[in-house]
Amino acid sequence: MKTPPVLKRRREGVTDYRKRYRLVISRETRAVIRQTRKGLIIQLVDYVPEGDHVLVTVTNKTLKKALNIDGNNIQMYYLAGYMAAKKGISLGISGAVVDTGRAIFRKGGRIAAAIKGLIDGGLEINADEDIFPDESRLNGEHLKQRLDINEIKSKIGE
Repeated sequence: MKTPPVLKRRREGVTDYRKRYRLVISRETRAVIRQTRKGLIIQLVDYVPEGDHVLVTVTNKTLKKALNIDGNNIQMYYLAGYMAAKKGISLGISGAVVDTGRAIFRKGGRIAAAIKGLIDGGLEINADEDIFPDESRLNGEHLKQRLDINEIKSKIGE
């Protein structure tokens, strides 16, 4: 008996189809958070049978162009989530389900900071407060070159 073929994206460890299926059948907008080697990607995505429809995309390059800030730390993830939420709200998106893909989720980490930014930006996301980083880390007190989060949030909100 011949074994069934394994899909390429599963074989390469890129896609967890069980997790994706559960997210897609929820019929809610997905907040896709991806870490790259040099930055981040946050997208608000709707599923359509022809393929996913990306509504909003925020990357580290978007933040660099719009606000002239650069980095790959907790503050950047928080601000990217905040910006994505503000853009999503302007398009009429009120809530989302978080899709972290195959990334390893750590309590208080960068992905958690992005989720906190999405929530603070106004999206309704079901998440426990215990997973988020401390306010001191969001404000960058552990960094040598920190950003003034409140000033940047006011620029994004304009």
